[in-house]
Amino acid sequence: MLTLHTTRYGRIDVPFWVNDLDSFRKWVHSGELPEKLKVHFINGQVWMDIMEEVFSHNRVKFAVAFGLETLARAKKLGLVFIDGVLLTNEYAELGCEPDAMFVSAESLTVERVTFNQGKTTGAVATEVVGSPDMVLEVVSRSSVVKDTDWLMSRYHDAGVSEYWLIDAREDDPAFTIFRRAAKEFVAVRKSRGWLKSPVFGKSFRLTRTEQFGLTDYVLEVR
Repeated sequence: MLTLHTTRYGRIDVPFWVNDLDSFRKWVHSGELPEKLKVHFINGQVWMDIMEEVFSHNRVKFAVAFGLETLARAKKLGLVFIDGVLLTNEYAELGCEPDAMFVSAESLTVERVTFNQGKTTGAVATEVVGSPDMVLEVVSRSSVVKDTDWLMSRYHDAGVSEYWLIDAREDDPAFTIFRRAAKEFVAVRKSRGWLKSPVFGKSFRLTRTEQFGLTDYVLEVR
């Protein structure tokens, strides 16, 4: 058994029997993990995100989720989910919590995505199962390899149509939309700073702004 000692969550034990997606799901739904701890199962390994930076991570994913939710709700395109929701895909042997994801109305209708209740008493759904149309990951200092390599290949295996990757650790945030090709994700070419999303049928631009003297972001749509 692997034991981690964290400042925020204290002692965390990873049972020795967590060695595949099924056992990972059993562990996640056991109620033994801290509620806010993000855990992933990628490439046969358990990965934990201990803490996130406020202005280069938290506010970025909020800006993207808010912009997409506004668009999806107005056009009745589908559902946007913010982090804290477990995504699993058996084909890709993947269990993770994306920073955000989008499931189109069509994917819901034909059940490319379904929902699992887990073992939480009274819960309607604690897990998204299948292939979302889009997933977002915001890079942090501890997640570079996970976000740019491990998850990119696994999301492709999982049948995800678009992968949005943002690195806002520098003054000028790097925002890339990857569209699904036959063997791998391919970056969408920018046009005057805008990125066209095949999934949403819109173009997007992430703009760095300021509120209360602090760095902030806005997802622009056209």
